Amino acid sequence: MSFLDPRTLAFVLFAGFMAVSFLLCILAATGNDDPTEFYLGTGALSPMQNGLAIAGDYISAATVLSTTGTIALAGFDGVLIATSTVLSILMFMLVLSGPLCGRGRFTLGDVLSERLSERPARIGTAVVVLVVVMPLLLVQLNGAGAMLALLLGIPGSGAVTGCTIFIGSLMVCYAALGGMKGTGFVQILKTVLLLAAFVLLACLVLKRFSWNPATLFDAAADASGYGDGFWQSGRQYGDSLSGRMDVISVQLTLALGAACMPHLTMRLHPIRGMRAARAATTWAVGAVTTILGLIVIVGAGATAVVGARVLRASDPTGSDSLLLLTLALDPSAQEADQSLLFSVVACAVVATTLAAVAGLTLAAAASLAHDVLAKVVFKGGLSANRELAAARTAIVVVGVVAVVLAIVTQHWNRQVLISFTFAAAASALLPVVLYGTLWRGFTVNGLRWALYGGLLLTAVAMAFSPAISGNPLSVFPERDFHWFPLRNPGLITIPAGFLLGWLGSRFGGHGRRARHVQDPARGDSSYAVHTG
Repeated sequence: MSFLDPRTLAFVLFAGFMAVSFLLCILAATGNDDPTEFYLGTGALSPMQNGLAIAGDYISAATVLSTTGTIALAGFDGVLIATSTVLSILMFMLVLSGPLCGRGRFTLGDVLSERLSERPARIGTAVVVLVVVMPLLLVQLNGAGAMLALLLGIPGSGAVTGCTIFIGSLMVCYAALGGMKGTGFVQILKTVLLLAAFVLLACLVLKRFSWNPATLFDAAADASGYGDGFWQSGRQYGDSLSGRMDVISVQLTLALGAACMPHLTMRLHPIRGMRAARAATTWAVGAVTTILGLIVIVGAGATAVVGARVLRASDPTGSDSLLLLTLALDPSAQEADQSLLFSVVACAVVATTLAAVAGLTLAAAASLAHDVLAKVVFKGGLSANRELAAARTAIVVVGVVAVVLAIVTQHWNRQVLISFTFAAAASALLPVVLYGTLWRGFTVNGLRWALYGGLLLTAVAMAFSPAISGNPLSVFPERDFHWFPLRNPGLITIPAGFLLGWLGSRFGGHGRRARHVQDPARGDSSYAVHTG
């Protein structure tokens, strides 16, 4: 077996990535002897490094595979999804970076408890963070398990389960060993690898069409079966009123939900000062925009080179588009594990997943260990060593639960879990983050109404939507108990979450209210707590 044999190269590439990642985590772990360094270890990174780490958190394997597939099958609707992701990180930079950066805070619970009663703020945010993070963890683990099995050429559903467990074990090691700094290093490495892989793919696609994007997009329209309508909205959910509302709902949910995901907001806490935060997020915006631009080219290339009929026959959701494109661009390979190009791209996707799941696990564990255990149960009485041990134990617990649930949901439509994650984040977390940092009249009752009400509305709407039943791509396609018309409930639940936060603050009874104070550490105005 030669060294350049694709299967051998796959082992070498993946082993090399693991070795470098573990080395980075070990180097980061040398200073992780207290909770502050464990949660805020990226404070010493340059703006470029912080920006690439933020970009790494933004671009997950779900983003790569799902967005590529949606562009390949739905054309312009997929481009709208890519655009919404860019708008999301712009909102993250312009709106959230100021209130959330600096001052040694570890979690969103720390941010809100500065202004509101500590116990309900910490418990409420911890509950919502866990509910929001877990579905996205399952999507990442399922995708990584399937991709790793293909990468290594191991057949069968049992291989996917084994690879999922292996990926879950690695994510626990990365998060527990490296903390915020270690996962930041892994995110930077992942961003560079992913950028290189998609530059390679985009160049190979454009080369087939004489380096002319217009020729590529025309060929994609011809191969889509829709003709010129491929680059018009309405391909993903249809031209009906509910279909067009679903398109708007998806764009709104992605633009707002992705911006307030806990593993992303955690990246802002170690950054000191607005200038450093804006510099870091500017780098992140540039990296995310570049990668998504390349994804648009690759998605169109999948349609133009492979054909929509073949893509749809392989997977109606389009998740196999990236795999089929790499095989089409490497005609000498008969199977995925025989393709040199696929080995390179799959390794980048698995690296993307590993970095993403490590960040998500750390965010969930921080809410459990810091907000609930250290601050509520022990009321700040835990020593630094015990809190650090609790954080690492929480990482193991979250990892084990995520792996078990990922195996159970292995054959679910991943779009359902992605939709719920971002809709719940935008409907429950975003209102309390914006109200809690920008509105003096926000109260504990408003926080409870927004957090629990927004989460409950999202769960009910999703449970009785076409995403769960009554549709060939539903979780239960053979049953039909849906009454909510939209597959993504964000168009209704996001305004409802903001309305609930306002109503709870105005009419929910007396409660602790934010008080306007001057923050000498930041040199700007902030809010603290008083009883009103």
